[in-house]
Amino acid sequence: MEGVNLEESVLALLEKSRKPLTFEEIALRLNLDKRDRKALKKALKHLKKAGRLTFEKGKYILAEETLVSGKVIPYPAGFGFLEIGGGVKDVYIPPFEMVRLFAGDLVRAKVVQYKGKKEIRVLKVLKRAKKQILCRIQRKKKECLGIPVDENQHQTIHLEGCEDLREGTLVVVEIKKFPTREHPATGRVKEVLGHPQEKNLTIEVLIRKYDLPTSYPQEVLKEVKSLSLDVEKEIVRRRDLRQQNCFTIDPERAKDFDDAVAIEEVAEGYRLWVHIADVSHFVKEGSATDREAYRRGFTFYLPDRALHMLPEELSAELCSLKPGEDRLAFTCEMLFDRRGRLLHYDLYESVIRSKARLTYEEALRLIVGDPALEARYGELVEPLRQMENLYRILARVRWEKGSIDFDLPEAELIVDEYGEPVAVVPYERHVAHRIIEQFMVSANETVAMHLERVGYPCLYRVHERPDPAKVENLLEILAGFGYSVKRPSLNSKFFQKIIEDFEGRPEEHLVRFLTLRSMKRAHYSPHNMGHFGLASEHYAHFTSPIRRYADIIVHRLLKKSLRGEEVDYEKTLNYLEMAGLHLSQQERLAEEVEREAIDRLKARFMKSHLGEEFDGIITGVVAFGLFVEIQEHLVEGLVSINTLKEDQYVYDEPAHRLVGVSSGKVLRLGDKVRVKVVGVDEERARLELILVQS
Repeated sequence: MEGVNLEESVLALLEKSRKPLTFEEIALRLNLDKRDRKALKKALKHLKKAGRLTFEKGKYILAEETLVSGKVIPYPAGFGFLEIGGGVKDVYIPPFEMVRLFAGDLVRAKVVQYKGKKEIRVLKVLKRAKKQILCRIQRKKKECLGIPVDENQHQTIHLEGCEDLREGTLVVVEIKKFPTREHPATGRVKEVLGHPQEKNLTIEVLIRKYDLPTSYPQEVLKEVKSLSLDVEKEIVRRRDLRQQNCFTIDPERAKDFDDAVAIEEVAEGYRLWVHIADVSHFVKEGSATDREAYRRGFTFYLPDRALHMLPEELSAELCSLKPGEDRLAFTCEMLFDRRGRLLHYDLYESVIRSKARLTYEEALRLIVGDPALEARYGELVEPLRQMENLYRILARVRWEKGSIDFDLPEAELIVDEYGEPVAVVPYERHVAHRIIEQFMVSANETVAMHLERVGYPCLYRVHERPDPAKVENLLEILAGFGYSVKRPSLNSKFFQKIIEDFEGRPEEHLVRFLTLRSMKRAHYSPHNMGHFGLASEHYAHFTSPIRRYADIIVHRLLKKSLRGEEVDYEKTLNYLEMAGLHLSQQERLAEEVEREAIDRLKARFMKSHLGEEFDGIITGVVAFGLFVEIQEHLVEGLVSINTLKEDQYVYDEPAHRLVGVSSGKVLRLGDKVRVKVVGVDEERARLELILVQS
């Protein structure tokens, strides 16, 4: 009996019997002789591998087919996982299925059992994630190959038209034929970026790797050009606050200003105004500009440029709260008593005229006293000092509620006009930053609270309680620092206390980072679950509509509530569910791109420091070595266990340390060490370090 026919006979027999059968029972019922029984063994093995049969307690049974759809997530080793979503656990994709799949592809598949574990058999590719992909040229005899530089490194693309390109050149490849199990992908070179040794391609690589938008559709540009600001028409239905002493405080290099503040000391305490650019006035729901802004979701901030959510005519002109110019705003006016309690609030559309554009450093100098600057901004000194007073009151209230201030050290990467990194300098957050942060948090809370009170849907900024398992892992690590807690209560005050207890200790910044890592990610959702990190019962993003689409959504909902417009609650809720998921994904993408850009450029910068020694702190301990952060530049590198020649070290996983077999010397998480930079892998953004002293 031929193999295929034998397999079909076995499947038909098991389907007819409707019960598990042993090998002997199958052979007898199919009347197989000795030679055919050998073929049966092969057939059964193949059917098991294909997921058509399962073998339990010595018997064969038809596998139950579960059909699923999901997104392909590849891993460097050649296998992958199918992300199904909806709380369903990801399912393993074996390498022989991954040969025809790219990262992000949407597929229809069946779930089968193989060797006691679930895995995928692809039935159909529903949608390809990419038709163009960034590759590195590799030459193999007479062939020209494209090796993807992103997560698709398990693929090799056979190329046309690259005979003149040297090995290692970076190119954008257009895929002509997608891979099958029998044939690899084929493509053509669409764009040549250049060779990494000849010019700095770091940002260009990332833009293409993540397929980031660098231009706007023509219909968007045409739409934006037709927009104008008619103050006289708007002033009729808005509050005229153009005489108010309001101003903006932003980073030095900021070009778009979406928030301005004003304050007045009154008998009850302080009246605070937070004015936010009224972007939703210009970006109409369903317009071409709106669709493009939603697609992007965020402004992507890279070291040498920003990829704006909105065209410059809006982000830096019509919407930006520029000093001395009339601008449309959405105002959150709040009255606080001297104990920080919110006594009253009002939300309304307004017209404002900012009196000044301050940098954070200028604001700080005016608060502490700078005669030269006071001569220029004399009318802002008193308001700024009142703002500092109110900030300290509100910060105390927030601290008492359990708000967690992670305050991780940050470094600013300085690049020259060619995008080359020239310096890494500490980015200091001081009282001027904290004033604005606190006031924005208060406005965000007030808006979310209002929408909840009046029964309107809202796109909340949600931060859920941490996973107890991650907290246990955190406490295990802290135990290595001599810190122990009995029966932790998973409220925000518990984490706040951990950070306070380590304040001033050598491990302070590491503990802040580890504590943050134990938390869940904040995300967008129409279901209010509170904000754990801020110890807030209701929170939404309202204060940055120029750079975040979620804020535009909240503005629109808020306007409808203030005008008393009815909304289809169920329809709106469904939209907010979809928008929340999309924007949360875009936020993760923005963070990933920004982090990778900085890490790659830091590695490029550290090439000029090869052979130099630096102080560092051990931020990770793994079986193959130590991760050490160089404190001066906040850049991380690996000390391979193979370079620790003075002893043989073993990995003590529970205690997060390496222990010398002969010396008993311990290298643990949080230890201060001195390291030398001996290698730089710019593409992987990784430094190779050796231990000089511990």
